[in-house]
Order: sequence, then C-alpha cells, then structure tokens
Amino acid sequence: MTSFLTDFVAIMLLVVVLGYFNEKVTKLTDEIALMLFAIVIGAVLFSVGHFIRIPDVQQALVDIQTFDLEDYLMDCVLCFMLFAGSCHMRLRDFHRMARQVSVLAFVTTLLGAVIYGGCFYVVARLLQLPLTLPMCLMFGSIVAPTDPIAATSILKKFGLPKDISFLIEGESLLNDGVGVALFVCFSGIVKATEQEGVAHILLREVCGAVAIGVGVSLICIFIFARTGDYYRKIFASLLAVSSAYLLCQRFDCSGAIASVVCGVLFSTVRRYEKDRGELEAMVHFDTFWNILDNLLNAALYVMLGLSFISVFGMPQTIGLSVIAIACNMIGRFGSVGLSTLVLGPIPDGYDKMSFTKLLTWGGLRGGLCIALAMSVRTMVDGDIYKMILAGTYAIVFFTTVVQGLTMKAVYERIRASVEKIRG
Repeated sequence: MTSFLTDFVAIMLLVVVLGYFNEKVTKLTDEIALMLFAIVIGAVLFSVGHFIRIPDVQQALVDIQTFDLEDYLMDCVLCFMLFAGSCHMRLRDFHRMARQVSVLAFVTTLLGAVIYGGCFYVVARLLQLPLTLPMCLMFGSIVAPTDPIAATSILKKFGLPKDISFLIEGESLLNDGVGVALFVCFSGIVKATEQEGVAHILLREVCGAVAIGVGVSLICIFIFARTGDYYRKIFASLLAVSSAYLLCQRFDCSGAIASVVCGVLFSTVRRYEKDRGELEAMVHFDTFWNILDNLLNAALYVMLGLSFISVFGMPQTIGLSVIAIACNMIGRFGSVGLSTLVLGPIPDGYDKMSFTKLLTWGGLRGGLCIALAMSVRTMVDGDIYKMILAGTYAIVFFTTVVQGLTMKAVYERIRASVEKIRG
C-alpha cells in the first residue's frame, strides 16, 4: 500500500505541477506538455543518478524514473481507458457523415496496419532482423489506431472546420476497437502452434471476449436502466468493464475487445436514457468518464515521458526508431490516400491530396499503442519485444510531440493551399 501511495503521489504531483506550469507559462496542449516535461525530468534523474553515489538516493531516483508502466496499463487501467473511449461513441450522431467516418475508422486502420507491416517487413529483411511477416503485421496493428484524447485536445487549439474536426474525432473514437480486433487477428497468427491453430485462437479470443462483454454488460445494464441513483449507474458501468476484463484474463480471451464491447453497449443505453429524459443522470455519467479518461491519460503521458530514457537505452533503438517513424508516415499517408478513393464527398472544400496530408500529420498515437506493444511480451522473443516496444515508443513520441507541436503550422499551410485552389 505504501508503495502504491508513493507512486500515486509522485505521478499526481507531476501531473498537477506540470499541468499548472503549462497552463500559466508554456500553454501547449496538455498531452504534449506532460510528455515533453516528463522526458526532461527523466533525463535529469538519469543524469543525477550517475553522479550521486548514495544507494538510497540512487534507488529512489530509479524507482521514480522506472514506474511499472506495463503493470499500470495491462492490470490496472487499460479496460477503463478503452471503455471511456468507446462509451463516448455517438453512434446515432454519425448518420450525416456515416460513410466517411466508417471508411476512416475501418478501411484506413486496416490499410494502415497492412502497409506499415509490409514496409517494416521489407526493412527487416534488408537488415536481417528476426521478424516474420505476421510479426510485422501485428506491429502494424499496434500503431495503426489514432488517439482520441490527443487529437481532440490539439484540435481545440485552432479553428479546424467543424466537419473535418468531426471526421478526425470520429475516426479516433471508433478505430480503437478496430485496431484491437486487428491486433488480436495478427497476434493469433503469431501465437499459432501445432496444438492450437489460428482459427481456434481467434475464436477463443474474439468470440469469447464478445460473449463475456455482452453477457456482463446486459446484467449490469439491467441495474443501470432501472436505478434512479446516478451514482449507482456509474458504479454499474465500472463493475461491467472491470469484471468483463477480469473474466477475459481468467479464460484467456481479449480483455481489450470485451472492454470496447461494454463501452459500445453502454453508449447505446446511454443514448436511450437521454431520449427518455434522464438528462441529469447522463450528464453525471459523461462527466465521470471524461474526468477518469483524462486523468488516466495524463498519468500515462507522464509515465511515458519518465520511462523514455530507459526505453531508448536499448540496443539499436535509435536506428529502429527512425525506421519505425518513416514506416508509420508511409503507412498513414498510403492508407488515408487509398481511403479517399471510396470516402465519398470530402467536407469543407478539401481535395483528396490536402485531406490526405492533413489526416496524415494529424494522426496522433497514444496509450493504446503502448499497451498493445507491451502485451506482446509473452508472444515473441525478448529482443523482438524490445524492437516493437522501442518502435512504438518512438512513434507515440514523434506523433504526440513533433506532429502535435507543428500541427497548427501544417494546417494553416494546407488551408492556404485549399483557399488558393478555390480562388
């Protein structure tokens, strides 16, 4: 308990202090500021640890810099993060631009994973890295989903047109579930053995997860829809997602898919509750999950920043990171570009090339990518795991910090080009 409270206080101290400093001084997007400042702090702690030879101080510095990020994500908060993202889906609000959002969420994510995996496999062959095509495709599915929290926060910083903004947010909200499903499929191929084939693994992980998510959700929704206490409604949603995730761990199913299923079902019931006049209760429900989502993501970005130095101290990390970032840009640009062929009308007067450039640079990655990368530890050898983890870290860092900081300038240049074409 003492260790948990110590870690909690340290993380919350950084979240609050760094957030306040950013609000008053630097005025960056919160996710960018938290990661960037945490990287600086992690680097300072790493340097100080080399000069201070007092064992207790050195151990304290190591403990702060190397929080158990895998345990935090996989055993504590991943289910809540996925539920929060999926329960915010306004499925009935997508009718006006359903085709565009669906293409971006499903087709773009699938193509992004395949193109990225293909590019990385070619490089792996050239460099003689011990990576098979299924491993590279699994890697592609890890980094394909964009992050809704980072994307929404950055979009609020400048006047992106309403419909384009809606497309980016809609894609980010929906493609988490798509990315998880693709990850389960490709990881099933990686894990397949003579005793347990791909079909059996997919049947167990996907169908089992859906069955558990639906079953648990229906039980909790029975209480959710009948109680008049909005606190109890929130408690019912917490019980649903946590128990579904726990059952999936027990029966070796995909807890991530079960969490998304729970979120989608509660999103549907939430809309029904609003329609029948339960507005105040649903406001409290939305507020709770928005706050929890932002809190968990803020803590995650701080922990990512603190562990940045240790991850990039792995062998061959710098070279692999450059390759991973380059493949990500190719995969994102190619997937969005191909998707525009079936996207239908592009809103706000954007042509296909301008739209592709905007969504390529606006495709930020976040915590889900790191969580999926960490979950492959038991599927592959240690060296391959380190490659995948380091490459994912590099992509999350580059898209969050570099692309996030330059997003406004890129958008203004693209907008000027669009207006010139119109004129």
